[in-house]
Amino acid sequence: MFDIIFWVLAAVAVGAALAVVLLRDIFRAALSLVLLFLTVAGIYVTLYADFLAVVQVLIYVGAISILIIVAIMLTREVWHGNPPGRLRIPALIVCLLLAVTLIFTVMSTQWLVSGESPKTPTTMAIGEGLFGRGGFLLPVEITAVLLLAAVLGAIVLIREK
Repeated sequence: MFDIIFWVLAAVAVGAALAVVLLRDIFRAALSLVLLFLTVAGIYVTLYADFLAVVQVLIYVGAISILIIVAIMLTREVWHGNPPGRLRIPALIVCLLLAVTLIFTVMSTQWLVSGESPKTPTTMAIGEGLFGRGGFLLPVEITAVLLLAAVLGAIVLIREK
């Protein structure tokens, strides 16, 4: 069952990555980037890497993507789309060479795969460190409030009068 979900998420991730690169509307490209980050988190779940999935959602989807979208919304003249660049053909050639190299590497490598799921949860020690006795939950929450205040202050400073 996880194999089917993995391949569906991988196909969606490749489609979202292509949309990020090929869309001319930068806002829609940023939304495609959010979809890409979410599908990567789903792939982490299917690979039993639950901590990486949570970090992916919190940091990339929750912070980086929102920061990019806010920056796009605060930028003037962003709705005209990206002009075609003169480096488009060389970039395509480099990307194709990289893709061929990656496909060759993946196909020629002997991958050692375990058929068993992990016996103990991988996030137990991290949870104990954050929420256990003498944990770091309060500093993490204070950091979140400080970052929110910094983002709001930056928006107020950038905003036109």
